[in-house]
This record gives sequence, C-alpha cells and structure tokens, in this order.
Amino acid sequence: MPLVSEDENPRVPYKHPMPQDALPEIVIPDALAEDDPRMWVQQAEHVFFRPLCLNVSQGYWMNLLKVTKSGVLSRHRHPNAVHGFVLKGRWHYLEHDWEARAGGYVFEPPGETHTLVVPDDVDEMITYFQVNGVMYYVDPDGNHLGYEDVFTKIDMCRAHFEKVGLGADYVKTFIR
Repeated sequence: MPLVSEDENPRVPYKHPMPQDALPEIVIPDALAEDDPRMWVQQAEHVFFRPLCLNVSQGYWMNLLKVTKSGVLSRHRHPNAVHGFVLKGRWHYLEHDWEARAGGYVFEPPGETHTLVVPDDVDEMITYFQVNGVMYYVDPDGNHLGYEDVFTKIDMCRAHFEKVGLGADYVKTFIR
C-alpha cells in the first residue's frame, strides 16, 4: 500500500458517499462475547458457534466454534476451502498428524474430509472458521449423513435468538 504524499493531510477522511448499493459493514466489538451466552448458538451438546458473517450471496459463513468438553465432533467433507485460526485450546483431525494450537492458522483445501477431535486435557477450544460452501457430514466410508450451509446456519441462529429473547430477526445483524 503506498504512503500518503507529504503534501496531503493523511487524517482527512474520504469525502464521497459510499456506493449506493453497498451493504453496511459488520462490526462486533466483543466477538468472543464471554459475558453474554445468548450470542453462542448451541449446535450439539458442548458445541456452540458464534455467528460473525452469514453471506447468502456467496454461500459462506464466518463464525467462532466453541467446544466446552473434550471429544470427537462429526466427520465431514468440504468441497470448498476452509480457513481457521485457533484462539483458545487445541484440536486435531484423526486423518492428519498435525495439531492446531492457540495462535495457529489452518487452511483446509477443497475435497478435505476429516474428523475434528478436542483432546482429553482441553477444557475449552475456540476457533475462528470461514467455511465456504457446505459441510457435508459422512460416515467412515464417505456415505452422506447430512449437511450444513449458510442457510441452515441462519435457521439455527433464527431459532436460537428467538428462544433466548433476542428475537428471530436478530440474525439479520450477521446476514450479508
């Protein structure tokens, strides 16, 4: 990125309106929301997600995944790339010999099938994920068991936010 020229004041904001059809930004000051459990959508026992962006036009979602007990999560396949950044704890996939630890980044290439495991000595794991497309749940032989996409995530959020008193429309905060 080029530096501002010396004869220009760098603290002057852009003077023109944003594009008429541009969507508003999403700003979440406390994405971890440790003090407000209503922000965490329960997906299974001890498994929660915190929506950050639910992009319906491009079919991806960004969320924090929180697991509050060691164990094995569902085996799944990704037809598109996934990006992850570990914020707390650690985890690994049964199918690989590496371990994702706090502060670590993971790129999962399209076609990857794996089984996420939170080790026995980890009380809580939180990872930021950007999932593009779907998560396709499979058995050990690759037989289809179910799926998630941005629309099923929105449905889960809508039901959760209604249940905890924020109202079903609260999910619109995260939809773009």
